[in-house]
Amino acid sequence: MLDNYGREIDYLRVSVTDRCNLRCRYCMPEEGVENIGHPGILSLEQIGRVIAVAAKLGIRKIRLTGGEPLVRKGITKLIQSISRISQIEDIGMTTNGTLFTGMAKELKAAGLTRINFSLDSLQEDRFRYITRRGELSQVTAAIETALEIGMTPVKLNVVVMRGINDQEISDFAKLAYDLPLHVRFIEFMPIGDLPFFQKERLMGVDEVKKIVTRNYELLTGLTVRGSGPAKSYNIQGGKGSIGFISPMSHYFCGECNRIRMTADGKLRGCLFGKKEINLKLALQNQVNDEKLAELLKKAIQEKPNRHHMSEGWGADNERKMYQIGG
Repeated sequence: MLDNYGREIDYLRVSVTDRCNLRCRYCMPEEGVENIGHPGILSLEQIGRVIAVAAKLGIRKIRLTGGEPLVRKGITKLIQSISRISQIEDIGMTTNGTLFTGMAKELKAAGLTRINFSLDSLQEDRFRYITRRGELSQVTAAIETALEIGMTPVKLNVVVMRGINDQEISDFAKLAYDLPLHVRFIEFMPIGDLPFFQKERLMGVDEVKKIVTRNYELLTGLTVRGSGPAKSYNIQGGKGSIGFISPMSHYFCGECNRIRMTADGKLRGCLFGKKEINLKLALQNQVNDEKLAELLKKAIQEKPNRHHMSEGWGADNERKMYQIGG
């Protein structure tokens, strides 16, 4: 389905929970989030129904996010139900990886096709500082497991923060050189108006790319499955690839093909927008599929032409990243 700016919207990101077992400083408060309980979020059956209706409108790709999606009980059952929807071609997940290893084979058998791991440091002490908890070894084991069971491609999402982890850019590039991983460097964003975001920590992808190319030659012409807004490159002589995502320095809104659904059933046309459509209320009122389709169409039609993140998150935008879905 086309939006009002001629973009084909075929991608739905679904947050299955706002809860997480980590407390990353740029994402979530140290004390965690208020427990709104199961009545406050969509049931797995409701999520499956929305996706089935969205598929009839042209949605072909689903990404499950959180919070941390693997803390949601029944996540494998949800993946199985999505995989049975004939129009859905791709089911991905973004996870911190700490719970993945023990669930990996089950997730793949259920129909999960791709996996993205959020990982901002390869150093144990720095990893613990950024996440406030968790073990780096759990994430590295998850990456190894994903490669072993043939998840393709396996992506690493690295949020680059000046003075925090920018000295590890070359280390992540080496990881992509040594292993068949797609490492994506993402600009730090002011998501959620949390105190940890400071402008001086923002590092543009042009600067990151210069650091990478000191040691590695990047080759153009690469298309990575599900790469979205990333500008991707093969590494000369390497096994993996590298991508750069630049929401702050180089807008990619003209190519955006997604809408988002929060764990509590709100549709958003843009991560940084403020307009939401309440699907949960509609589901509680037992509306039919035609009405759900109308609401999905409305979200697509109201999708803005671009974000205004450079102006800041804004105190009137009450949502945080973990409430929207990364």
